[in-house]
Amino acid sequence: MFFYLSKKIAIPNNVKLKCVSWNKDQGFIACGGEDGLLKVLKLETQTDDAKLRGLAAPSNLSMNQTLEGHSGSVQVVTWNEQYQKLTTSDQNGLIIVWMLYKGSWYEEMINNRNKSVVRSMSWNADGQKICIVYEDGAVIVGSVDGNRIWGKDLKGIQLCHVAWSADSKILLFGMANGEIHIYDNQGNFIVKMKLNCLVNVTGAISIAGIHWYHGTEGYVEPDCPCLAICFDNGRCQIMRHENDQNPVLIDTGMYVVSIQWNHIGSVLAVAGSQKAVTQDKDVNTVQFYTPFGEHLGTLKVPGKQMSALSWEGGGLKIALAVDAFIYFANIRPDYKWGYCSNTVVYAYTRPDRPEYCVIFWDTKNNEKYVKYVKSLISITTCGDFCILATKADENHPQEENEMETFGAMFVLVLCNSIGTPLDPKYIDIVPLFVAMTKTHVIAASKEAFYIWQYRVAKKLTALEINQIMRSRKEGRERIYHVDDTPSGSVNGVLDYSKAIQGTRDPICAITASDKTLIVGRESGTIQRYSLPNVGLIQKYSLNCRAYQLSLNCNSSRLAIIDISGVLTFFDLDARVTDSTGHQVIGELLKLERKDVWDMKWAKDNPDLFAMMEKTRMYVFRNLDPEEPIQTSGYICNFEDLEIKSVLLDEILKNPEQPNKDYIINFEIRSLRDSRALIEKVGIEDASQFIEDNPHPRLWRLLAEAALQKLDLQTAEQAFVRCKDYQGIKFVKRLGNLQSESMKQAEVVAYFGRFEEAERMYLDMDRRDLAIGLRLKLGDWFRVLQLLKTGSGDADDSLLEQAHNAIGDYFADRQKWLNAVQYYVQGQNQERLAECYYMLEDYEGLERLTNSLPENNKLLPEIARMFVRVGMCEQAVTAFLKCNQPKAAVDTCVHLNQWNKAVELAKTHSMKEIGSLLARYASHLLEKNKTLDAIELYRKANYFFDAAKLMFKIADEEAKKRTKPLRVKKLYVLSALLTEQYHEQMKNAQRGKVKGKGSEATSALAGLLEEEVLSTASRFTDNAWRGAEAYHFFILAQRQLYEGYVDSALKTALHLRDYEDIIPAVEIYSLLALCACASRAFGTCSKAFIKLESLDSLSSEQKQQYEDLALEIFTKHAPKDNRKSELDSLLEGGEGKLPTCVATGSPITEYQFWMCSVCKHCVLAQEISNYNFCPLCHSSVG
Repeated sequence: MFFYLSKKIAIPNNVKLKCVSWNKDQGFIACGGEDGLLKVLKLETQTDDAKLRGLAAPSNLSMNQTLEGHSGSVQVVTWNEQYQKLTTSDQNGLIIVWMLYKGSWYEEMINNRNKSVVRSMSWNADGQKICIVYEDGAVIVGSVDGNRIWGKDLKGIQLCHVAWSADSKILLFGMANGEIHIYDNQGNFIVKMKLNCLVNVTGAISIAGIHWYHGTEGYVEPDCPCLAICFDNGRCQIMRHENDQNPVLIDTGMYVVSIQWNHIGSVLAVAGSQKAVTQDKDVNTVQFYTPFGEHLGTLKVPGKQMSALSWEGGGLKIALAVDAFIYFANIRPDYKWGYCSNTVVYAYTRPDRPEYCVIFWDTKNNEKYVKYVKSLISITTCGDFCILATKADENHPQEENEMETFGAMFVLVLCNSIGTPLDPKYIDIVPLFVAMTKTHVIAASKEAFYIWQYRVAKKLTALEINQIMRSRKEGRERIYHVDDTPSGSVNGVLDYSKAIQGTRDPICAITASDKTLIVGRESGTIQRYSLPNVGLIQKYSLNCRAYQLSLNCNSSRLAIIDISGVLTFFDLDARVTDSTGHQVIGELLKLERKDVWDMKWAKDNPDLFAMMEKTRMYVFRNLDPEEPIQTSGYICNFEDLEIKSVLLDEILKNPEQPNKDYIINFEIRSLRDSRALIEKVGIEDASQFIEDNPHPRLWRLLAEAALQKLDLQTAEQAFVRCKDYQGIKFVKRLGNLQSESMKQAEVVAYFGRFEEAERMYLDMDRRDLAIGLRLKLGDWFRVLQLLKTGSGDADDSLLEQAHNAIGDYFADRQKWLNAVQYYVQGQNQERLAECYYMLEDYEGLERLTNSLPENNKLLPEIARMFVRVGMCEQAVTAFLKCNQPKAAVDTCVHLNQWNKAVELAKTHSMKEIGSLLARYASHLLEKNKTLDAIELYRKANYFFDAAKLMFKIADEEAKKRTKPLRVKKLYVLSALLTEQYHEQMKNAQRGKVKGKGSEATSALAGLLEEEVLSTASRFTDNAWRGAEAYHFFILAQRQLYEGYVDSALKTALHLRDYEDIIPAVEIYSLLALCACASRAFGTCSKAFIKLESLDSLSSEQKQQYEDLALEIFTKHAPKDNRKSELDSLLEGGEGKLPTCVATGSPITEYQFWMCSVCKHCVLAQEISNYNFCPLCHSSVG
């Protein structure tokens, strides 16, 4: 991080300043001083030049207003950014709140206690409340609209500082005696703060400043120290929260007057004065620290006494109040950034996330890729790759193959230029300094450096890199202590115990090229190692502490920027004689520049480099500078006589929308001069100049200029000089063309001005060449246009090709609808099928299937598409059309369409379907999925098997004595399946004997065959018995409960035929009950006799029945009252009448209704009450 003074503003009449405050949002600067001086200034950059942005742009005072109102010296100024208010207070205790109205500041409120002086004022994080502390211990908390919220007198305490916590729940009060007390936001005392930084300090001390960063722009890392407290004796502590027992301690070694965090809480500026060693007077200094107490640098400021400092809202400037002046210093932050293959990688913090947001911005295509990285330390780039150095996540143990470095604290992640992590390496040393070459990554802590060869010299894909990683792990990672002297012959080892040993002279910077590694140490020693077989070649000593090192492209010179921004150069190979007469290697060159904050060597010339000095960029050739360019960009790349620079300050103002204007290309002088010569003087003179200052880029410039003028000879020579083989071939081809206009058109096309070239071709009436040009470019839309505009027949195959290519263009972008239109015209059935599928337009897919010829190679694929979405019918059609019946059957099986499968198998005489079916059914039965098996058989038209299983289920349910209605339903289902089976058999027979006689004979034959098949099974004879039994069982009970006792008795009497289905106990108990209710005691008596003689009952149960019978028949004689009606029912016998399934009565009339499905009868007068058959529930026709 570098800083330098950039501007100075004098206050009129030499009035001494006491305080300064810079509004972070609107950029106003308020400064207060003696005699009531209060000014509001605003610096604005005025520039129309796009290249001059940020710090490089000239800044003028756009506002300079003196605010009248204070009489005593103004001691406190504080901004409320949210509400655009300024609060000021003077030595008389007068407080004024100012507001902005039409571009000027006016008094809004005034308050004066007249008792004491205001020592400090602080607005809370959201600008709603202000806390004012007076010297006499009075505290007032007020709201933004001027109302007092509460006030308190802290007796016997002298207050001098106040600060709010980020959540506005805590107030810190700083006392005049140096103590800090913690209060809640209602003014209740909580605890006294422990000040670890004052251990062993004697004498009177006072607080120089308390600043609590509120996290408005996010934190540098999770749980980052944010509360800074500094005392006038230079002792400072930075805490994570108000009760932090282990704060970061700093001894600045100076007399401190003011401290402040920058806008993102990453840098703490401490202002004050330091005793100078050489002079008697004190020197004004500003020290900069990280939240972890690391010293970032020192800025010396002229003048007698500094009184205050304040950061600008973007953290790029700092305002310092010294005597009667405001000094401005520019800050060049150490951004975490890098540049690899047209991609700028930069990181920033966000308030809503604890991680760093790393953006990979591809400047060529203006696309960005975002990645979130926890505890990022640095970004290093080289070639096409990027290394992100981070702290390891404690919660995630490393991968298995990293076990040997288990518990490693840090990770180096190798990424490509779109942020895809390729390979993480876990290491145990802090990667404070990271350098990267095309093949190696070097990470150094203060004591040791780690080398990892991440790829072999030839270009490899990420995948291959990973394979090599895994296979040759040993020797690819090594670690060396800075005090070792490796010879380079032995392979290093990965031994982290080396890294733990301390050193008296720590590492402060490293850099590397393909063959050299340079390590700089704090004493000024520079160690040079060879790469890749790390051997210490040379030690040099310099008299500065390096901050940034950089090697030129042939590793002969080293550029050193030290911590105070001085740039020097060192020739590594020069042999010189020193003062003692000894010959030494290496000499310091005569060039030295101050206030340098960035530099970059040219990639293709060892004597060329660019450097940033304040807000100017200088280009040096052989240590001679060219005239500077105004800019404040960071240098990305320097090659081909062009410097690419990025305005990171601007980008990071709105990091989520980087703008291409923030990337600037500068041409260096020789390139500008050559261009001017070619344009103004001519090719010959320019050619002579380039001959004297040769560079491939200049030769290319000349070649292009010569081509424009069709000077083919010069062009060819120039192409030869810049080794451009394609260029030479192109010139040769031009030489063979006859017409001048053709040559011109070719040259225009060569320079990429394709519209112009096309126009020239069309003017020459060479539409074919225009089409050829567009074909080469892959601009199919234009090809299509050109083909359609031409008279005569267009080339059909080319048209088709164009339509398909445009179809592909839309398909690649997943615009399937547009793609379909072009594929239809291009007759590309394959892609058409894919588009229909993507669009879920299955009708279109079906139409396509029908339009395709038989056995087309596309049909199986379309069929599979239908299968994937479960469209069986269409899939089968497609499979059959391409003659794959087996696949069709498999599809039906896969989609559970077994009837279709069986039908197809029969049509194509396939044997295996039966066995497949049986196998599947047995599998289902094993899993106890009997109903699924029944459904399977039913779908496959195997009704007989289905019925068998159904009867089995019904029987089981009946045994369980579950709900009779459910049992009846199951029996009805099985009977219906049996009926379907009968129907199937008849139809099959009918098919066999077609033409062999009448319908009757065929039906008879069908029945006979069925008879033979079904003797084995009881249920096919009378499939409806079970259903009838339960039907009458339910009906009898329903009639009994509804009070139709006679009907109930008739129905119950039928049940005697079904003892094989319903247990006899149930039947005769019900019969006895119905008979008793109907007063047919004769029938009742018979039922009791039957019950008493049942074997299935125990003797106790029989005894109970006997007792009950005794009780009934002692009262009533066992005779039936209405004998005649029941006789016919009781007798039964041959001439059995059909029974009405609705009432349970026998049918004696000739007119009755018979169900078409179950062939059961209902009395004619009853059926009008029903819509469905009472037994099988099929609808009444």
